[in-house]
Amino acid sequence: MTGNAATADRAGKAGRLKRALGAALAILIAVPVLFAAGFLWFVWRMPSEEVALARSADGIVVLTGGASRILDGIELLAAGRGKRLLISGVHRGTTTGEIARTVPEYARLLACCVDLDHSAVNTLGNAVETRHWVKNRGFRSLIVVTSSYHMPRTMVELAWQMPDVELIPFPVISEKMRNEPWWTAASMRLLFFEYVKYLVAQVRTRLEPASASTDFAGDRSRTRS
Repeated sequence: MTGNAATADRAGKAGRLKRALGAALAILIAVPVLFAAGFLWFVWRMPSEEVALARSADGIVVLTGGASRILDGIELLAAGRGKRLLISGVHRGTTTGEIARTVPEYARLLACCVDLDHSAVNTLGNAVETRHWVKNRGFRSLIVVTSSYHMPRTMVELAWQMPDVELIPFPVISEKMRNEPWWTAASMRLLFFEYVKYLVAQVRTRLEPASASTDFAGDRSRTRS
């Protein structure tokens, strides 16, 4: 190899290395920027006030995690917004009679038209059990009641399990979200981890067939997520 050729070869290698380093640096900068932008979008989309439903559905499902969610679901059922209500993820010892003691004005409604799911221990489990309930009842539309920050991930999981069922979100604004700005340390931590779980759900539902979820939904940690 001549001197000029060797020099050109070294220059070419240096140029390729420089471009590779530049690309790596761009990725290192872009990833956190995109992640932060996505988080802000996630927070911005959360409703700050509860909205009235524009229509009714065949059924209503409440994902447990807050007492106000259950009451909202029962009130929707009482208003004729659905034919039946599923409360998913309740403690194994909980009965409709126990719930009725906290809202005695709805005791008859709870006795006739409310079903309890004691199996689900996480959001994926909620979606699997809701799918079974919807299929058994022959429902084609569903009002979904859960907290506002939990709603995006819930809708991802339910849509994955029931692509042919119309899902109507009814986000509940928790007292914490209502009374504290989202940028306080506690709220920020809650929303950040929920955003990460939402991203994981988005990726997983694109990589796995929905049929696989039934096998491991109940094998997750007993801690609700």
